[in-house]
Amino acid sequence: MKLLSKDTKKALPYKYYFIPVLLITLAGIGDTIYLALSHYRNYTNISYASFCAISKAINCDTVSQSPWSILFDIPVALWGLIGYLLFLTFLIPVRNKKKSASPLWAPLFVLALGYSLTAIFFSYISAQKIQSYCLFCLFSYAISFSLLLYCWIIRRRFPSNALLADLKQSLSLIIETKLLKYPLTGLLLVVLSLRLFLPHYWQYQFPEPDVSIPTGITDSGHPWIGATTPRLTIVEFTDYQCFQCAKMHHFLRQLVADNPEKIRLVHRNYPMDNEMNPILVPEPFHIGSGRLALLSIAAQDQNKFWQVNDVIFKVVTEKKNEVDIQQIAKEAQADPIALAKGVYAKDTIKKLESDIRAGLRLKITGTPAYLVNGKLYLGNLPETLFKEFY
Repeated sequence: MKLLSKDTKKALPYKYYFIPVLLITLAGIGDTIYLALSHYRNYTNISYASFCAISKAINCDTVSQSPWSILFDIPVALWGLIGYLLFLTFLIPVRNKKKSASPLWAPLFVLALGYSLTAIFFSYISAQKIQSYCLFCLFSYAISFSLLLYCWIIRRRFPSNALLADLKQSLSLIIETKLLKYPLTGLLLVVLSLRLFLPHYWQYQFPEPDVSIPTGITDSGHPWIGATTPRLTIVEFTDYQCFQCAKMHHFLRQLVADNPEKIRLVHRNYPMDNEMNPILVPEPFHIGSGRLALLSIAAQDQNKFWQVNDVIFKVVTEKKNEVDIQQIAKEAQADPIALAKGVYAKDTIKKLESDIRAGLRLKITGTPAYLVNGKLYLGNLPETLFKEFY
């Protein structure tokens, strides 16, 4: 008579182990679906703000807007969804306690281990690179560790071979019985389709300033684009290292391009850079954004503000480490020498200081900020302002 191990005698019925794993996997699928939708809306919805954008340290939107949210031209949230679907694919054949399928808990354990190591990596990125955490990402990390723990427990509680032996047996099982052939092929096709056909909605392309769209300088010296006699004037206070500023500016530039006789956009700089804005920002933050603001102001002398402005936003949102004045000048068709000299001109610095003082008087505490009909809006603009223009 075959003797059961001590662990096997004590083990609860198999379903009490399998069902929690299934529910945790489904929770992971739901979590990553939400993250993928939130990522998309962050880049495409002018008024979207996630409910978990609580503070600077806990902010799902900040994480979504970081360059780390994209991997191989696919949002990380979608990679997470694919990972949980892959886990579910291996999980379904072991829904019953069949000895023939039990080796599949080995690849499930390896997958969970991989997910857990990935969670550690992205936790480090959140802490050191982004300096902000996403609650739903943290939930996904907890899911990964939970799956790893359950897979380890199940392999301990129920008969299993050494990990490598079970991995070999699983591979033979998959090949010989064509188990998982169609689900795995389907997931591979999904990855290829996403890689080839997913629109890069996170990459903004600003419309070129059409010569038919008027541009100019306000009486107080600020560049504007759009209507000469506007029905709606929007004054934006922005920081070139602020993703939300780039996102909103992209929407507003497109809105002006679609309504050139009705809407005017006025640009003002409000860098959240302690070097230029020490009253509001006493500690290092958005280092270099003040210099970028000076660069855009200097471009006004060549009537190239909007070209240089858009190139700067493009460069920063692409997350290049260094801003090359030569490259910016080339893309904006501006004189690089005059641009470089203009950055240090007294008039340029005075204009930036004037913008910062105006922002402080308005009690602007963050960017972007908008002044519309005397009313200040922080972060975004309500869609109701633009209903008549769509």
